[in-house]
Amino acid sequence: MGYVSPRARCRGHISHGSIILGTTEVGEESYIDFNTVVGYPSREKLLRGRPTSINQLDALSSGARIGVGCLIRSGSVIYEEVELMDRVELGHNVLIRKGSRVGCGVRIGSGSQLDGEVVIGDDANIQSMVYLPHLTKVGRKVFIGPLVCVTNDRYPPSRKLTGVTIEDEAVIGAGVLILAGVTIGSRAVVAAGSIVVRDVEPNQLVMGSPAKPVSDRELFEQKKKSYESG
Repeated sequence: MGYVSPRARCRGHISHGSIILGTTEVGEESYIDFNTVVGYPSREKLLRGRPTSINQLDALSSGARIGVGCLIRSGSVIYEEVELMDRVELGHNVLIRKGSRVGCGVRIGSGSQLDGEVVIGDDANIQSMVYLPHLTKVGRKVFIGPLVCVTNDRYPPSRKLTGVTIEDEAVIGAGVLILAGVTIGSRAVVAAGSIVVRDVEPNQLVMGSPAKPVSDRELFEQKKKSYESG
């Protein structure tokens, strides 16, 4: 059994077993798979309200916005005040916390987390099991490989959080760790398994622990082209 709030406006398909809370809007041609929650209330509201029924949980939620043509797979949880623009596609068990904004055409793989207010630019491709904490900013057409971990606290646990910025068209390889406050420049490439402790200039290719410049984006594209045609 699912639940759709009487305050919600759902023009897409809502599968059996999904829970749609608050003033959530679901755009046309969007598909909400079974066992999905949209509009889940924030931690502060839960601690204050202590809901004991689905109706009370619904009353706490200010809802989320799902654009046109989105695909939300089973097990995903989308908090209140999240905005997914048109044609966003989520894998299974994706968590998106309150205040995040996901641009048009973005794909987010299974098990990934946007753990706070995170901004994702149009057409970004985020693979499975990626962790993006509060204050992370990801630009347009960025590729983030599986198991990438971004951080936002240089001296945990501290009272000062500093977000990471990944600029347009950057490529982040699998298993990369990015320390708090780092900026990855536009079209930069970070090789798989690297640990990034300082800013990366636009168009640089960096690798290692700590990551250091070894080449540029042009050489990366040449090797990619050769690999694809080989």
